[in-house]
Amino acid sequence: MQYLKFSLFNWLSLPFLLGIFLGGHWLALGFLVLTLVIVLGDLLCGDDTSEPDYQQLWILNALLYSALPAMCLVFLAMMWSLSAQDLLGLGHFIQQLTGYDALAARQTNTFWHYGVMCLAAALLISLLGTIPAHELTHRTADPIAMLVGRWLLAFSWDTAFAIEHVYGHHRYVATAKDPASAPRERNVYQHIWRSTLGGNVSAWRIEAQRLQHKKFAVLSVHNRFIRGVVMSFSLSAVALLLAGWQGLLAFSISALLAKTLLEIVNYIEHYGLQRQPNQPVRPYHSWNSNKRISSWASFNLTRHSHHHAKATVPFYQLKAVPEAPQLPTGYLGSILLALIPPLWFHLMAPRLAAWEEQHGAQPEQ
Repeated sequence: MQYLKFSLFNWLSLPFLLGIFLGGHWLALGFLVLTLVIVLGDLLCGDDTSEPDYQQLWILNALLYSALPAMCLVFLAMMWSLSAQDLLGLGHFIQQLTGYDALAARQTNTFWHYGVMCLAAALLISLLGTIPAHELTHRTADPIAMLVGRWLLAFSWDTAFAIEHVYGHHRYVATAKDPASAPRERNVYQHIWRSTLGGNVSAWRIEAQRLQHKKFAVLSVHNRFIRGVVMSFSLSAVALLLAGWQGLLAFSISALLAKTLLEIVNYIEHYGLQRQPNQPVRPYHSWNSNKRISSWASFNLTRHSHHHAKATVPFYQLKAVPEAPQLPTGYLGSILLALIPPLWFHLMAPRLAAWEEQHGAQPEQ
């Protein structure tokens, strides 16, 4: 179970796939199951502070790399639901296998059904794409990990994350120089666009400096920022080819929503915490959560305090650090709370006051 718990993100994609082929109102199945399982699971199942000594690392890595084929399957199912054709004969195959006419069910889909489908797809792009990519793109010495991680990020139009997060965010976290760290009283809606713009500008500058140091032209095939944009464009082209403008539109909406979710996660992970630029990064410079279901579904991303204190530590060695500042609940629950700024500010104010009293931090000038 200590290994298989990290397969939860794969299991959570199954209701989405089932809803796609059942059609109609069933298109909401993926969104409802994913949201309820994670939010209620965090509320009911408590914390997971276990720190096993994993020996079979190949199992953990296999689960991590399984994210890319799972992401491709979700993308293909989404395009099938929007295509005028029976892509790869999937509908015919399902009818032969089960007797259910998936093609006829697809004809009952409406605009609103597809809207909910895009919400579910955005959650799955975050779960299957961004979260595993976060782990993989920290393995900067492994070219395969970097390649797979960047392709996973391409599904959310955010390959710049592989540059900015590792070389920018981790260096400047909890300071005014970090676009992903939200100061107090900034609401999540302001943060989304500020962090998105600032993160991309920072990624471009970091990459330009790297290329100049290596004596390469900034506008060249060596530019990872530009190559990343091409990767996302290629996925959009595939969506257009498979399902026409409807497929392109649905994929674009899902990708942008997934990118938005990433920025909301950045928001809740570092909201209001402050660090002097010359001060070492400590576990108390990030909000932590040991909620069981969020942790299992995110490869321990919720153990964010240890991750920032020791950025090179792989996900399976991250410590729970229960003494670190804790979020009100798990990640998806905290995301929903942040979407209501007055409620978020009300919940976080006493936590920030306790943090300041404990650590004696002075606001950065």
